[in-house]
Amino acid sequence: MLALLGFALSLVCAVAVLISAAWAAAMALPGRPQPWSDHLLRRTAATLGWAAGAVYALGLAGVAWSEGEVGDGANSTPAPACREGFAPETIKGLTHHRASYLPLRFDCVREDGSVYASDPGLVSMNWTWAALALTAALLFLGMHYRTELRARRAAVR
Repeated sequence: MLALLGFALSLVCAVAVLISAAWAAAMALPGRPQPWSDHLLRRTAATLGWAAGAVYALGLAGVAWSEGEVGDGANSTPAPACREGFAPETIKGLTHHRASYLPLRFDCVREDGSVYASDPGLVSMNWTWAALALTAALLFLGMHYRTELRARRAAVR
């Protein structure tokens, strides 16, 4: 259920990214709202925020899907995500898994306590959504700082 919700959320965020990107691109067209730089900052921050949400939701769906496969029928324990696509010496001694939704992670644990990642792509997803969210937040804060700076300059004059 959580995997389907994650996929649906990712799809909604992806559509919002496209809409926000179109709004940001509209700033290049004649008849743009004034002051156009404020609108461009706001729309770019919204695009990056929605993109961060889409990337995170897609990773969330992947972790939830892997978690949901455990204990779901014959040959489902330990997690299929920890067994499929790995060399026999890698999965030797596999006992269980650990899933994390923040940061996104699905780790496979062996008898000796050593751990390997079932999907190394989750690391890049974590960095991507975090970088997008941080950039969106910085643009949002910069937009408000610009407004305050303009107000202070107007008060000095």
